[in-house]
Amino acid sequence: MRGRLWRLAVFLFVVGFVLNLAGVVGHVLVSSLARRWFATPLPGALTTEWYAYAWREFQLDQVLGVTLTVAGTVTAAALVLGFPAAYLLARHDFRGKGPLLLLFFLPLLVPQMTYGIPLATTLYRYRIGGTVAGVIAANLVPMLPLAIFVLLPFVEQISVSLEWAARVHGATRLGVVRRVIVPLALPGLLTAGLLVLVNTVANFELTFLLSGAGSQTLVVALYYAVFAAGMRPIYSVDAMAVIYMAVVLAVLVLALRLVRPTQMVFRLDRRD
Repeated sequence: MRGRLWRLAVFLFVVGFVLNLAGVVGHVLVSSLARRWFATPLPGALTTEWYAYAWREFQLDQVLGVTLTVAGTVTAAALVLGFPAAYLLARHDFRGKGPLLLLFFLPLLVPQMTYGIPLATTLYRYRIGGTVAGVIAANLVPMLPLAIFVLLPFVEQISVSLEWAARVHGATRLGVVRRVIVPLALPGLLTAGLLVLVNTVANFELTFLLSGAGSQTLVVALYYAVFAAGMRPIYSVDAMAVIYMAVVLAVLVLALRLVRPTQMVFRLDRRD
């Protein structure tokens, strides 16, 4: 009886969660298409003009360009810097490695506002804040450790014997990296890159603190569209929210198609 009640409770919770999520998303979607919607269950007429209005009013072409620039640059920089760091951490044991890993892990544990405000103050002092470069630098603070921790188990599972065998057969150090390590770590690179990409697109706190008039990403522009001074049709804001959800959903679908969730499972440390 307890087992049945537990399964029923879990089933009802899942159904309630799905219905609540579908209701919220469906309401925003229908509102973005409504010509007018007041006291009726559904709007009397539908239109797509709010999407064109939001595109012009909120300059979404520029906002999307900044979003893709920031997300692409942060992802590339996190992989370029994170892969060598993950390789060194995986291959070498040294005194202070534990505290160093904890230091890398702190930006992922501590709320971003706690270190985001002093970080923003420092970057504004050096006139980097309010620019795209400042937004990229701020997002790298949590995204680089994320890339390192995702890449670490993938590098650890590459046997050192393969590297030694390649060196014995005449491969240079660069050749070992290019022909052995990178191909075997490719699933990890894809996993880390897509996770960093998704998190950068959705990152609000650090981007909000460092962005200026011409360096807002889509999530920050959506916030300003809702809370900034001035009167805006709620339908246009909903249209902008739908565009944001569509961008994030496209990135998530890409992530799930290229990376299996089981690839993100950390393997146990095994000494050969």
